[in-house]
Amino acid sequence: MNEKPLILVTNDDGITAPGIRTLIAVMREIGDVVVVAPDSPQSGMGHAVTINETLYCNEITVDDGPQREFKSSGTPADCVKLAVSEILDRKPDLCVSGINHGSNSSINVIYSGTMSAAVEAGVEGIPAIGFSLLDYSWNADFEPLKEHIKKIALNVLEQGLPDGVVLNVNFPKSKEFKGIKVCRQARANWVEEFDKRTNPQGRVYYWLTGKFVNMDKGEDTDEWALANNYISMVPVQFDLTAHHFIQKLNSWNL
Repeated sequence: MNEKPLILVTNDDGITAPGIRTLIAVMREIGDVVVVAPDSPQSGMGHAVTINETLYCNEITVDDGPQREFKSSGTPADCVKLAVSEILDRKPDLCVSGINHGSNSSINVIYSGTMSAAVEAGVEGIPAIGFSLLDYSWNADFEPLKEHIKKIALNVLEQGLPDGVVLNVNFPKSKEFKGIKVCRQARANWVEEFDKRTNPQGRVYYWLTGKFVNMDKGEDTDEWALANNYISMVPVQFDLTAHHFIQKLNSWNL
């Protein structure tokens, strides 16, 4: 009898977030699920890892189900490392991260704890997908996403992914979608401002604010897809080498 696929589930919103609870329910229809996720929100942590503090990881029960669950004091990347090194007795067949409350399209992939967990799984040689919904509400409706998440996960299990590539999947806020569009990452960024204040003791502090600016007018980008009610799917690589510049760099007088 064929062994069920082993699926690692994680996120950055915390183990009790509605997004990850939805993702767990979908993955239980596909395989054996082990959850290793932060014990509190870790949004915007990027690929941070814990090196100067102790790490805790405890098995818990959040709701009924056959999955095993562990909450960790660490970052999303820590959770994947702990799962592979300490918790699982074999390498997972798939790692899924999310469903994030809020999109991780365009430049947000750099800052995202959700995507960093998927990338960490990719570094470990595990096929991985990050899922996000363009709705920041804790009570966001994840129900319309389920069938599409299952379809994408099954395709990854059946088709595989190239070494060094993970998928970044973003859903628009909608009840129905036009389809799935394979895209490139839009060229966009955050224009930051800092709200400067002074506390009662006279110490200056700052709140980060800003706005998202999309400079990319292409119709093949994740931002375009989301704006036009498509599910965006971007293949992401974690080799940051600018290969196109190597030949030019070799021509420098070094």
